[in-house]
Amino acid sequence: MNIVINAKKERVKIGANQRRQMIVGYLFMSPWIIGFLLLTAYPFIRTIYLSFFDVALTIEGWQINFSGLNNYDIALFRNINFVPNLISFIIMEITYAPAITVIAFILALLLNRGLKGQTWFRALFFLPVIVMSGPVMYQLLDSGGLTGIQIDSMMLFSMVNALSATMAQALVFLFENYSVLLWFTGIPIILFINGLQKIDGSILEAAKIDSATSWQILWKISIPMLKPIILVAFIITIVQLAGYTLNPVLPQIQDSIHQTVGGLGLASAFAWIYSFVVLALIGVAYLFLRSPEEKVPPVVKTRPKAWNEQ
Repeated sequence: MNIVINAKKERVKIGANQRRQMIVGYLFMSPWIIGFLLLTAYPFIRTIYLSFFDVALTIEGWQINFSGLNNYDIALFRNINFVPNLISFIIMEITYAPAITVIAFILALLLNRGLKGQTWFRALFFLPVIVMSGPVMYQLLDSGGLTGIQIDSMMLFSMVNALSATMAQALVFLFENYSVLLWFTGIPIILFINGLQKIDGSILEAAKIDSATSWQILWKISIPMLKPIILVAFIITIVQLAGYTLNPVLPQIQDSIHQTVGGLGLASAFAWIYSFVVLALIGVAYLFLRSPEEKVPPVVKTRPKAWNEQ
């Protein structure tokens, strides 16, 4: 009887400790929870609400009138700038995101080879992440400090242009903006370096013993094992480019907020269409880069042999 009573007391004590730990955890998280509710959740819901209303600034103040899907109709079919800007943004994502991911992976391979002073190089490549959203970026752009190489007159451009004009234009776009590409490689480089260091060294050593070349190890071991990290780096790059203030869509959304006609309602519709496109790009990246699910072979139950059958 005493054993049962002691067991119940012990369970009550453990439950009280768990509740106390949960309360302490929520107290530590409370600043983030409050900030999320006020600065993310409320604007999120408010934007959905305003996208179905015509918001106008008059002498009497703000007037909000229900307009249904009128703002979405204006954004997609009657505004002459939004759809072209959206297409330009999609082209930028399709061109920039793969290039940034590949460049970041190559730089991570180089920075993970134990070279002298590699810590300083890692810090140097991560430095743009700190100043990317500040005035330094605008100063560099205004002064032409991020202008790339002009390859229009090079033989390489002529050869590619003869094969495909679209590919040639994409090549020009990349070379003219290679500084911007390096600007976004900081976080993917850190992710790739962390992933490369997590690869079991015994696997690489066994591959070398089996006469595998560095190229074979890269394609058969490193890249397959880093595929989840490649997906994460690709998604982070898409989101970074979506918040890149120099892409053509964000300035239009910001300008629409201050217009007397449409105003916040039209800007909210712009923002939601833009967000849907970004989510669609993330979905496409997930479909192409996700790791295939391993199929577990079915368990076959067999009757154990009797001793006289063995």
